Amino acid sequence: MQNRRKFLKASGLAYLSLAVPHEPTSGSLSKPAPISSFTEENMSIIGQYGEWANRRRDGFIPTLSFRNRQFSDVTAWQKTVRKQVFDRMGFRPIKEKPTVTVIEKTEYDGLYIEKISWQLPYGRPTEAIVLKPANAKGKLPAIIALHDHGGNKYFGTRKIAKTADAQHPMMAEHQRLYYGDRAWANEMAKKGYVVLVPDAFTFGSRRVMLQDVPVSLRNNLTDDEPEKQTNIDAYNEWAGNHEHIMAKSLFSAGTTWPAVFLAEDRKALDILCDRSDVDANNIGCCGLSGGGLRSVYLGGLDSRIKCAVPVGFMTTWRDFSLNKSFTHTWMTYIPLLPNELDFPEILGLRIPLPTLVLNDKEDNLFTLSEMHRADAVLGEVYKKAKAADRYRCSFYDGPHKFDVPMQEEAFAWFDKWLK
Repeated sequence: MQNRRKFLKASGLAYLSLAVPHEPTSGSLSKPAPISSFTEENMSIIGQYGEWANRRRDGFIPTLSFRNRQFSDVTAWQKTVRKQVFDRMGFRPIKEKPTVTVIEKTEYDGLYIEKISWQLPYGRPTEAIVLKPANAKGKLPAIIALHDHGGNKYFGTRKIAKTADAQHPMMAEHQRLYYGDRAWANEMAKKGYVVLVPDAFTFGSRRVMLQDVPVSLRNNLTDDEPEKQTNIDAYNEWAGNHEHIMAKSLFSAGTTWPAVFLAEDRKALDILCDRSDVDANNIGCCGLSGGGLRSVYLGGLDSRIKCAVPVGFMTTWRDFSLNKSFTHTWMTYIPLLPNELDFPEILGLRIPLPTLVLNDKEDNLFTLSEMHRADAVLGEVYKKAKAADRYRCSFYDGPHKFDVPMQEEAFAWFDKWLK
């Protein structure tokens, strides 16, 4: 997130306060607005094309939205729409069942901790951390804790978990800035949960290693001295610039970044469900920012997630289109899906299962009015499904974060629905 903030600053702070363009009530789609009609208040990040893009969606309810009158049977709607989302994203499940290797067992701060790994059919092994109360007996409810993006692909699990007093200074600072100086996965486990924290695709153990790409793409960097901060900073800059290459390669392979995230997160969920100390009927997911994005897709598209809490990642496709796509990673998008579902409706595919959305009012990654619009969409979907009591959206003062008060609300929500 520090790198992302630097990027935002370099892009011009004026863009961060852009308002949503006014919705026209009449006029031809092909008729451009006069240049004089564009002011700082209604400019978009794509210039005069913004009004045209907005008018394409003016009053438009996506074709597969549960808000449409023709949909009333939740189960039938979910079956049809999930299949369409899978097709749009180019999703292919990982069928192989990997062998889980326990790398280390230890105890820290009242928690029993395992460092584990598993080998998927592609890439280097996925590493993960499992945490639970040290004195726990029997089966416990569980959480798959999804780490953030933060412009930092060198790290994964260590962003939200802690296994010893000694931490890399970058991770200590990261947790101070964005998590209220806490490793929230640890705090979640202390509440009586088994918590699994896996590295995501292209992060941590799953990151693209410099030695694995052509020399011409390495920018004279190496994988030597990996824990040195100057080398981490250089790698993260390289990995950020490599993101568009990965995205275009995934598109060309017939898939998308959300599809790969989902496939790998579902495999991690398989591993969590198979544990003898886990109550597989009571599993939740949660994460900030990039982890919030993954919570939207995993929570919306896998019914084993009985309670979902995405944090700092909820808005509309319109917000991305007109205002905020430049603040976001290539990992967000599924081409053509906006014609069929608005972004919050991906999460809405989980109705009537419990959902809590946490937002920050001064989050520069989104437009506040569109965060409220997303809340209204999800509220309408849950109300139509006669499950309004299972949806909540909260707005907190401050910038992009998942601080202690937000964590406590999330923990209480999980306790309510999973215990």
